[in-house]
Amino acid sequence: MEGSEVEKHRVEVGPAWDPLRHPFFRALWLATVVSNIGTWMQNTAAAWLMTSLTSSTLMIALVQTATTIPIFVLALPAGVLADIIDRRRLILTTQLWMLAIATALGLLTLVGLVSPWSLLALTAMLAFGSAMNAPAWLSIIPELVPRQLLGAAISLNSASFNLARAVGPAMGGLVVASLGPAGAFLLNAASFLAVVWVVYRWRRNPSVQEQVDTGLGAAFRAGIHYVRDTTMLHGVLARGIAFMLCAIALLALLPSLVRHELGLDAVAYGWILGCFGAGAVLGALLQPYLRYLLKLESMVSLATVWFAAVLLFTAYEHRLIMVCFLMVNAGASWLMVVANYHTTVQVVTPSWVRGRVLAVFLLCVFGAMAFGSALWGAVSAAIGLRPTLQVAAAGLVLGLCATFRLRLPSANELSCVEREVRSL
Repeated sequence: MEGSEVEKHRVEVGPAWDPLRHPFFRALWLATVVSNIGTWMQNTAAAWLMTSLTSSTLMIALVQTATTIPIFVLALPAGVLADIIDRRRLILTTQLWMLAIATALGLLTLVGLVSPWSLLALTAMLAFGSAMNAPAWLSIIPELVPRQLLGAAISLNSASFNLARAVGPAMGGLVVASLGPAGAFLLNAASFLAVVWVVYRWRRNPSVQEQVDTGLGAAFRAGIHYVRDTTMLHGVLARGIAFMLCAIALLALLPSLVRHELGLDAVAYGWILGCFGAGAVLGALLQPYLRYLLKLESMVSLATVWFAAVLLFTAYEHRLIMVCFLMVNAGASWLMVVANYHTTVQVVTPSWVRGRVLAVFLLCVFGAMAFGSALWGAVSAAIGLRPTLQVAAAGLVLGLCATFRLRLPSANELSCVEREVRSL
């Protein structure tokens, strides 16, 4: 590693919690943890409710598809809106939409009117709000912390999601066991109030409210052209698709694995899914130091192979304690791949087009997740759950090999691009 590159890594290494010294980022981060805990309670309850409504592995896997396909469909329009209207208002509107849908789902479940298809429909409607919210949400992160803390802030943003993933499923399992799925859905609805309150009180700096002075169609085309002409983004997008397409097999098939293969209950499922989130939190805390030791290319490649190994071992494992251990490793490696891709996209994108570029990133990632969930559900129905996990593990390694020539940028290249982006 060249001296200048080592120096760049040293600059980026610092306490992982430094962004929390900034008051609004801290308030929003804490509110996000609360809301994300509600979301994971919701996801846990929805997946478990589906295993009660049907034994079809395809239908159970489609719960994961329902949570991701709206982001695939709506990511680009949402990204354009994030750049041409006030991001604060867009976030408030989408949060209120999700609050309303979660409340409706809870009440319908409470009176016993939910079927497998209506559960999928309402889950997709909830994900619609998340899809419209995501590009604006990701785009405001650079407004909340200094540029040198952007990588740490993005890791903390992922950590808040995965901290909730560590706590929310376990809480969701307990709530489902004691109050039923409806209780988890209604608690999720209440959790959105934390974010609504914090964002409502936020007053953006007028200097960063950069709205695009063009129509929707022109703004859309400008974003697509930027992605097409920025070759540094191509490798990130292609490799993100290759990873997510196969990695999502674990989360899509996990409810079926826990209930039908391991014979466990909702509480155990919550703990197993929570271990995945705990591993992701661990990965977020380790990542600043791993950036010092490893190049971006090496870190992402090793994490991909690591996740493939977890899939392979999970296919043969029957002991609860070992499944939990494997989920911790899966969460850590997942975080290291996704957070590094996300950070790269943020660094190479100027503010005026950030929402649209992040929307393309989300389209690729969540499109692969939606398609992969349905794909692996269908494969599992044909050849069995455990052989499907083995095939997905092989697919991860093959995908890494197939996209390896699409090189990720080095620290020196990212540094040069970041200086250019700041000048735009």
